[in-house]
Amino acid sequence: MSRIFVLWLPPVAALADGEAVRPAWLRVDNGVIVDSGQDDGWADAWERPAEGEAGDRLIALAPAADVPLRWRHYPDAAQAQAAAIARVDTLRDSLGDASALHVVTGRPAEAGQAVPVAVTTHAAMTAWTDWLTANDLAPAAILPAAALVPPPEPETLWTAEVGGEQIVRGADRAWLSDPELDPLIADGRTIAPLDPDRMREALLLSLLTPPLDLLSGGWKPKRSWSVDPAMLRLAKRLFVALVAVSIAVPLVYAVRLISDTGRADEATVAMAKKAGVTASDAEAAEADLDRRLAAAGGGPLAFSVPASALYDAMNDAPGVSLKSLSHRTDGTLTTTLAAPRVEDINQVLLALQARGYRVTAQPSAGADGQQMANITIRAVP
Repeated sequence: MSRIFVLWLPPVAALADGEAVRPAWLRVDNGVIVDSGQDDGWADAWERPAEGEAGDRLIALAPAADVPLRWRHYPDAAQAQAAAIARVDTLRDSLGDASALHVVTGRPAEAGQAVPVAVTTHAAMTAWTDWLTANDLAPAAILPAAALVPPPEPETLWTAEVGGEQIVRGADRAWLSDPELDPLIADGRTIAPLDPDRMREALLLSLLTPPLDLLSGGWKPKRSWSVDPAMLRLAKRLFVALVAVSIAVPLVYAVRLISDTGRADEATVAMAKKAGVTASDAEAAEADLDRRLAAAGGGPLAFSVPASALYDAMNDAPGVSLKSLSHRTDGTLTTTLAAPRVEDINQVLLALQARGYRVTAQPSAGADGQQMANITIRAVP
């Protein structure tokens, strides 16, 4: 069990009269009551949660004087159905305006078990929440104090002091003790005091598994989203690191690319000097080499380069024949192809284009019925 701080809420009558409030309180640490009192010491005893840390879990107990309890039995109903029926039956049996009542039902653990039902008013809930807010308190739950008393033995009623109140618990009811009414309600049954140790065990068990919570329905706290400052700082740092890496990766790549390009250009200029070409950069050296090769009829502008590509493409199209072939010094190859079908000539053109050559074709019809095409092939891809 985590650390729990239990604080009894003052009766509504005391808040309405403006009386000095000295609520009962106790601290539970790992299932053991380590401190308790009924004074103003609760303000110092409670360890309020600090920012980013877990403090005591605050549970408030509503007095039995303002929140009586009943247990209703529906043996043949499912848990959720039994809780809904219990609420309707309680509202029907209650006196006064139903809209002014705050009825809360628990949910039995198994079908056929009794359903706990607490009845109070919205005015009482308003008074308690205002008092809690004035003391800067935000409880995790508000439990009826009468719900802490365990059920009695058959034909017996328990009486126990809980938070300064004397509470009577029967098989199906729990209420604030009244010397005049208790014998009438008991109807001949024995009212016996509950053993304090057993009451303490029941209290601790109820804190672990609350039978019901008055902070439900319209009084359920609105869920607020809070941001952990430490997590926010970590997220900011991760974002800055992500931006830095996103910028650094392409920057390093660009630096490496520029460096590699520079080394390649230097190697090109050095190779050009060995060939007798004097140039300031790789682009100028390449242009000078192309001019020399073109003048000599060699290099990528030579006849053999596009011609070999043309012959390779024709090998895959046996029906295509070569009618004429010529070559210009700028590397352009011109030829006339003939074939029984246009599709055969297109096969050759597509093969040349797949090798990266720029091809243009002008179709025509031959005198012998064959399909003709005047084709130009750029020698440099």
